[in-house]
Parts: sequence; C-alpha cells; structure tokens
Amino acid sequence: MDTSFLLSTGVVAAVAVIVLFVVVRSMWRVAEPNQALVISGLRYGTSDEMGFKVVCGSGTLVMPGLQRVRTLDLSLHEAPLAVDCVTQQGIKVQIQGVVIYKVGDDRSSISNAARRFLDAKPEDMSRNIQNLFDGHLRSIIGGITMEDLIRDREKLTGETRDAAGIDMQKLGLIIDSLQIKDIVDPSHYIDSLAAPHVAEVQKNARIAQANADQAATRVEQEAAANKAEYMRDTATKRAGYQAEIDKANAIAAQAGPLADATAKQDVVKAATATAALEASQKEQELQVSVRKPADAQAYSTRTIAEGNRDAAIAAATANAQQIRLNAEANADAARVTGTADGEAAKARGEGEAAAIQAKLLAEAAGIDAKGKALAGNKDAIIAQSIAENVPQIVREASGAFDKVGNIAILNGAEGVNNIYSGLIGLGLSVLPQITKLLAKKSEN
Repeated sequence: MDTSFLLSTGVVAAVAVIVLFVVVRSMWRVAEPNQALVISGLRYGTSDEMGFKVVCGSGTLVMPGLQRVRTLDLSLHEAPLAVDCVTQQGIKVQIQGVVIYKVGDDRSSISNAARRFLDAKPEDMSRNIQNLFDGHLRSIIGGITMEDLIRDREKLTGETRDAAGIDMQKLGLIIDSLQIKDIVDPSHYIDSLAAPHVAEVQKNARIAQANADQAATRVEQEAAANKAEYMRDTATKRAGYQAEIDKANAIAAQAGPLADATAKQDVVKAATATAALEASQKEQELQVSVRKPADAQAYSTRTIAEGNRDAAIAAATANAQQIRLNAEANADAARVTGTADGEAAKARGEGEAAAIQAKLLAEAAGIDAKGKALAGNKDAIIAQSIAENVPQIVREASGAFDKVGNIAILNGAEGVNNIYSGLIGLGLSVLPQITKLLAKKSEN
C-alpha cells in the first residue's frame, strides 16, 4: 500500500514538473543579438517610466494575456540620398550618397526608437531619414562654394554628420556611415574647372605617348636592323656552307674523270718518254751513219778549199811583190834616164792619149751599140751578163759558209742534195733582183 502510494506520488510529481517546464518554456522569450524585446503590460522588474520593459541579449518570462512582447530590429539600415542643392555661388548641383544607420545600443536609444519605429515599415523609416538629411545637406551646401565642395568632401560629410546627429539621437538612431558618392553638375561647372587641367594632362599624355611611340619605333627599327643583319649573316654562312657542299660534290663528281685524265697523262708521259728514247736512238744512229761521214767529207772539202785559198793568196802576194819590184826598178830607171826619156815620154804620152781617146770612142760606140741591142733584146743581154757572172755569184754566196765549223747533214745523200738544191734555189731566187738591177743600170 505504501509502495503504490509512493509510486503514484512520484509519478504525479514528475508530471507536475513536466507540465511546469512546458508552461515556463512557452512563456519564456529570448532576444536575438540584433533584436530588442519590448514588453508592455504588467509593471514590474526594470520597466522604465513609460511603462514598458526592454530586454536585449537575454530572456524573460512573458505572461500570456497579461503582457505583450514585440521585437525591435537593431541591425543596420540603408537610406540612399539624392538631394538637389544650390551652392553659395548659385550653382545647381545634385548630391548623391548613402547613409547607413541603426538603432542605438543603449536603453534610452532603444526606448526612443521603439516609441517611433516599433511598428513602422523599413521603407517608411528610410524615407524619414532621407527627408532629415535632405534638409541638412541643402543648408550646408548653400554656405560653401563649388571649389570647396569638390576639394573637401570630408568636410561636407563631417558637417552633415554633426548637424544630423542631434536629430538622429532624438529618434534613437545613430549614423554608422555617411558617404557622398557623387556630385552631379548639370551646368558642367566642374568640367569647366577641370578643362585646363585636363588639357594639360592630355598634352602631357600625348607627349608621353609620342615619346613612347618614338622610343618604340626606334627599338623596332633597331630590332629590324639586328634581324636583317642576323638574316644576312645567316644567309652568308648558309651560302658559304652550300658553296663548300657544292665544292665537295664537284670534287667528288670530278674524282672519276680526274683519275681517268691522270691515267691518260701517265700514258702520254710514258709514250713521250718512249718517243724521246726512240729519237735519241735514231740520233745516235744518224751520228754514226750520217754525221761522222759528213763531218769527214766536210773536213776534206774545207781543207782543200783552205789549201786553194792559201795558194791563191800566196800567188797573189808573189805577183804583187813582183809588180812592186818591177815598179821600183822602172822608177829607178826612169829617174836615171828621166831627162833622156822626157821627150820620149812626152811622145809616148801623146800617143797614149790618142790611144785612150780612141779606146774611149770605141767603148762609147760599143756602149751605144749595146744600148741599142739592150733596147731591142734586153732579156738576152741580161741573161748573158748573169751567165757570165754566175760563178762569181755562187762563189760569193758560198762565202757565208767559210766560218762554219761542222755541218751536220741528215738523211745521207738526200740531205746533201737538199743542201745543193737550196744553194741553187738561193741563187735562182736572187736572179729576179739581179735582173732588175742590171736592167736599171742599163737604162742609166
């Protein structure tokens, strides 16, 4: 009995605990890191003077039916800005930017934001922020010049943040970031301000580009020249290699004909040597069979001719001596008997003069007759004169051989006949010249 009671009591207690846990769990609310729980209803705990409780980053019990819990988003919000303004100089501009904001993390900011934006839509909240910043931007830009606006955007951002910060704080919001993205200039005042600088920059850019193009062109020309030089050197070397290859091919191609030509040259040299030996042999044979007998015969002829010449010279010398002696004797006799013979000499001189005159007349008549005969039969008389002087002509022609030591006569008797025929032909060859001379002399 007691055991059953205890068991039942334990089961009831367990069920009660479970039910209590489920009830508490259903009443427990936990705030997310980017959320704030705004609990309104019963006043207890840490409720502010406005009568609602704010819970951030923790949990709390919410009495169903007695309390109401809502969430306030603490994450970032973005509101685009596009504000038409007029500067201190009266120049219309449009400021384009963006403001990033959020609910403040302190309890006061959350309370202020909860009172104003707890049930508002995000786009309504962004529109309120845009209207707030439009007014502040127009007021700030109306007091500055376009040049200051362009050159010092950070100043514009700081003044705008300071001016709007007080109003944002009243709303329970803080500015997380404010950026001026662009300044639209419908009157192109900014372009006019930038025109001189743009022109200067463009000029410098064109100069730099021209210098770069010039340098690039110079480098390209140098590269082209180096390439052409390399191609020329390559072509030259290739031509040299090709010439060597062609030369080697030509030498190889000529090796066969060159060997044949060399062999033929060797054959010709051998034949030439054989012919030289045969000619030497024939020369030796001629020395023995022809030259030696011819030399002997020539020596005999020369010896006989020299003997005859010496005899003739001796006879002429003796005759001249005899004449000189006779002349000297006659001269002595004439001196001794000069006076006695004077008259005789005179008579003899007159007789001799008459004889000479008669002889000259006879010779003149003979010459006249010969001239008439020559006019009538010139060829016969010239032939007769030549015939009468042939021995003297032949003797004078043979005088050219007086100083010849030895005469080698080849071909034996035929060679001797050839020499005689040559001498006779030499004599006959000069006959026309002699004939002309004689005819000219006769005409004179």
